[in-house]
Amino acid sequence: MSDQRWGNNTELQHRSVVSSFIFCFTDGKPQIALFKRSDKVSTYQHRLAPISGNIDQPESPIAGAWRELNEETSLTQQDIELWRQGKPYTFSDPSIGRQWNIHPFAFRLKRRDEGGRGEAAIKIDWEHEEWDWYNPEEVVDEESFGGVPRLAESLRRVYFELEMNEKASGALRSGLEQLKTDHSSGSHELTTLALKAFRDVVVHLKDDTDWWKTARMTAWHLWKNGRESMGSATLNALLGVLADIDDIKMREPQNQWHRILTVLDHHLERRREMASHIKEAFNAYLHSSFLPNIQSREKNRITILTLSASSTIRDSILDAFMSLPMSHLDLRILESRPLFEGASMASSLLSEFESKFPPSSGQHLHISIYTDASAALAAKDVDFVILGADRISSSGSVSNKIGSLPAVLCAKYTSPKARVLVFSGLEKVAEPGAEEDHEAEENDPMEIISPWVDSGVKAVNQLQEAIGGSKTETSNCVVDVKNIYFEWVDANMIDAFITEEGALGATEIRKKALEVKEKVDKYFGSF
Repeated sequence: MSDQRWGNNTELQHRSVVSSFIFCFTDGKPQIALFKRSDKVSTYQHRLAPISGNIDQPESPIAGAWRELNEETSLTQQDIELWRQGKPYTFSDPSIGRQWNIHPFAFRLKRRDEGGRGEAAIKIDWEHEEWDWYNPEEVVDEESFGGVPRLAESLRRVYFELEMNEKASGALRSGLEQLKTDHSSGSHELTTLALKAFRDVVVHLKDDTDWWKTARMTAWHLWKNGRESMGSATLNALLGVLADIDDIKMREPQNQWHRILTVLDHHLERRREMASHIKEAFNAYLHSSFLPNIQSREKNRITILTLSASSTIRDSILDAFMSLPMSHLDLRILESRPLFEGASMASSLLSEFESKFPPSSGQHLHISIYTDASAALAAKDVDFVILGADRISSSGSVSNKIGSLPAVLCAKYTSPKARVLVFSGLEKVAEPGAEEDHEAEENDPMEIISPWVDSGVKAVNQLQEAIGGSKTETSNCVVDVKNIYFEWVDANMIDAFITEEGALGATEIRKKALEVKEKVDKYFGSF
């Protein structure tokens, strides 16, 4: 393993690699697959390792992980799913003249009843001599274990249970499971869940000597391993909590634990006020930027296109309509497949309108529900397209429910004077980075397929058999059903962000993104 050609004064070769652990769970107990490297590989021959390999630029780390898994084990998304990611880290091995930048991932082997092929699908290539299952608790960074350097450290970065006490790790696992499986709540509600989970963990850290590091690690995992596609709000909320806890540590070394828990409760309580501030901002925006333009035309109707389900958007529209000198509210709502949140939004709006505007009020509501494919028809002659946001990039582009981009594009074409507004708390502004850096969230294709089956679509069974190329082992046909929840709307298409601090533009968004980066570096940069 050692090579004397490399000395301390020799410049090390830098390599960015993925380190992917395959987990399986039997009766809730985890095992990990470790692979013994063959003598044909260039480094660490005959050592136990996860599936590892170089990241081929310009691919992302997760893309590199999927590629290496397929090349070295033949596993595909039919067989495994991304379970967790770990915080990248760097270490040097002067004995071989390398500095490694490690990107750890954990994948879960799907059971046969989930459509997977089980461990029979694992077929190793020439890079490995053999493989076997191991208890993660027995993996150590000792020569006697026979692992590659930092094997245990990489494992602990995805399997954090090994670094936490039992009650704290149980609370974090429970919180992550809630975040992963909740596909009906918006990012505001999911962030509240994340904060509650964080508090549940912190309660059990009081007697830990390194509790501050564990608390920061917990926040990182809730951000990255809950629902990262909706994680910007979670990130900002947790950074705010960490900043307040850090301040308490500095100012109040005595009796700080009670103060810390009080601060956490305060953050949870304060979240309830955000929606009311956004409603006030929308009302102010309409009266300053919309009402003067339509009063001269004696217009008696406001027409709005929206999609998905958001109680903040619903309440903001109805409260603003109550204050406008207009008698007709025309709402066009896209149904928002595959979960049909738009239909839920329409039902909720109808119920709220009837409770706030009795027939004697002289106010009238017309709701039109359109299929997502009818966006161009729905967008004709609208005054506003109103979107929520699950993530706002530093440039001001917005990631939102799939269907948002077609709605905006159609409005720009059929109603050029329509204004596109994004309703969002500033906590959804992400740290600087390109939109492409954020992986698209793939979801269960059965959400798409089930309505086909229920409607009796012809030959749907044939499609199901071909999904993932699983019809036969030798099939040369592959069918993919894409169920992606989010897409980007470019900043140039957005007229204003309606936030708890008022109506803002891209300049304020960029400033907020830089503030986020500073906090990310401060609280997540040192473990």
